[in-house]
Amino acid sequence: MSFLVSALTASLAAVLPLSAVTGQDVTIEETFRAAGSLPAHQAVTFDTEAVPLGSKVTVTERVGDDTHVELRIHGVEANRTFGAHVHRNPCGGKPNDSGSHYQNAVDPEQPSTNPAYAGPRNEVWLDITTDHHGDGASASTVEWRFRTGQARSVVIHEHATHTGTGTAGTAGARLACVNVPFQ
Repeated sequence: MSFLVSALTASLAAVLPLSAVTGQDVTIEETFRAAGSLPAHQAVTFDTEAVPLGSKVTVTERVGDDTHVELRIHGVEANRTFGAHVHRNPCGGKPNDSGSHYQNAVDPEQPSTNPAYAGPRNEVWLDITTDHHGDGASASTVEWRFRTGQARSVVIHEHATHTGTGTAGTAGARLACVNVPFQ
């Protein structure tokens, strides 16, 4: 039943303003495809060795007084740590189409590498380590809610997210992306 509710919510989000589905959990379940044609809520891979065609991704957002985001991946490169973050723009045909990380307090200097802004309290970080099957899960809870229409995707990056001054928030190349209608 929850799958049907999630699928209905995702379908409604594609045709209704996001405010029309506010208050509902959002779950997107997708299969990674090659970048190119990109229908709504599609997942794309830019690196088919790390994130093979046909591998799976699930993103769930739960909103209350705070925001909780869960990421699950299946069938990607085994025994590897990936960085993952919520990004401002939807996925596109090129890795950088998803724009910068969503930030609750926006760093006036972009791209943001200042730890005062680029950190897990001001961004949604979902770094994930896969098992020997290439499956993994991660979650992040932040004490704020996304601004309407300003968080549109989750990007999977090449390595774990850095935290140091001048490199905070960086995680290497963008390997894959999934569109999510965050509330």
